[in-house]
Amino acid sequence: MPLDREKRKMGLVAGVCFFVALATFGPPQFVWAKAFWKESEAGASPRGAVAGLPSLADLVDELKKTVVNIQVVKKIQTGPIPFFKSPFGERDPFREFFERFFGDQLPKEFEQKGLGSGVIISRDGYILTNNHVVEGADEIIVKLSEKEQYRGKVVGADPTTDLALLKVEAEKDLPAAVLGDSDKLRVGEWVIAIGNPFGLEHTVTAGIVSAKGRVIGSGPYDDFIQTDASINPGNSGGPLFNLQGEVVGINTAIVATGQGIGFAIPINMAKEELVQLKEKGKVTRGWLGVQIQQWEPGMAEKFGLKEERGALVGAVIPGEPADKAGIQKGDVILEVEGHKIKDTKDLLNTVARLQPGQKVKVVVWRDGREKVFVVELGERPAEGEVSLETPPGKEDKIGLTVQDVTPEIADRLGLERPEGVLISSVKPGSPAAKAGLQKGDVIHEIEHQPVKSVRDYRRILSKTGKDSVLMWIQRGKSRKYIVVRLKD
Repeated sequence: MPLDREKRKMGLVAGVCFFVALATFGPPQFVWAKAFWKESEAGASPRGAVAGLPSLADLVDELKKTVVNIQVVKKIQTGPIPFFKSPFGERDPFREFFERFFGDQLPKEFEQKGLGSGVIISRDGYILTNNHVVEGADEIIVKLSEKEQYRGKVVGADPTTDLALLKVEAEKDLPAAVLGDSDKLRVGEWVIAIGNPFGLEHTVTAGIVSAKGRVIGSGPYDDFIQTDASINPGNSGGPLFNLQGEVVGINTAIVATGQGIGFAIPINMAKEELVQLKEKGKVTRGWLGVQIQQWEPGMAEKFGLKEERGALVGAVIPGEPADKAGIQKGDVILEVEGHKIKDTKDLLNTVARLQPGQKVKVVVWRDGREKVFVVELGERPAEGEVSLETPPGKEDKIGLTVQDVTPEIADRLGLERPEGVLISSVKPGSPAAKAGLQKGDVIHEIEHQPVKSVRDYRRILSKTGKDSVLMWIQRGKSRKYIVVRLKD
């Protein structure tokens, strides 16, 4: 038998033996091919809490239609740009050349562009967003998820709560979101944020409610929802949804140095303002005309209370509603129109929800017992307009309008204690203006005497018969002395 036929015969026999062994004993187990990791079993189902996590895809497909991108353009006027300082001094031989050929061509106006988000709240084109997104805008472009674009118009705005209502004129009904109930939100509940971060249109992020009622020092009505759903610049004005697809908040702020810390305005606060924004273009709030302060340890018992409750009146502004009704310094406000007051923040929010001209029943604690007053509310002035002894807008002899530093103002300015007086306005050309005092400065001393309130400020200033006054002020994080010359 030829050699090659013998080889083929042996190969055929070996192949038959291999397949017989494979059928009998199974495939060989090679040590080098054995996996050292654990693989999932075919058809295995999710276990534990993970099995309950829903897909957000279908919900997001519907919600994205109600979210808009907002592009704003602001025209900024600029003054002439000063010529650079030359090493040749005023006699620079090239100065005339540059001014002649480039001076008239320097732009005196440029366009500043900004991005934000918003949510459609009615089919006829009303859109809710942040005031800071559209404030001062000369042009507003609203872009829908389907790439349609419309010019937007500001119908109303409230800088205090940072809300604004826009309107677009579309030839068809627009998809509108459903507004939910932010009071029912629970910490740990899942939420979805949709917006325009860094110009990335209709970005969707998800997280949970991290906290409620957060105070971040942005204004007197701080009551934010904190969430770890990613919020970035450009998300401002966009909606925060719950898993029922309802708007529960308007995304408005972030902690620049933190991750997973964003804040949204509760939608219930927005709902309280929407009708006024639509009909009047602004929000009016009730006003008692008192200055309230936080309880200090052991202070409540000094006023005959067993526990800290209500809001302590630190001062009553002369001629304002509370003063006319008979409320006094040292009273503790316990109730307003049947609502029990928990603290100063609660009083501020309660009165703000009431309307000017409304007569309300106010229960106070005085001399160990309750007393009832009927107060006809005034309209709350813009923040920074009211001081204890100076009517709004009336400057003193050095040209300043000042007010007491309240706990809310102290928090916003980063002050350790609510002491000193805040400069609300400076009269142009006055001694204060010539000395360099500015709106927002806090006066802590006059002529080396501490100033803790407007009353101190007036008392010390009235007794100063000098031609100049030494003041110690705080501006931002710095403190310095300033001399105000009363006579030139």
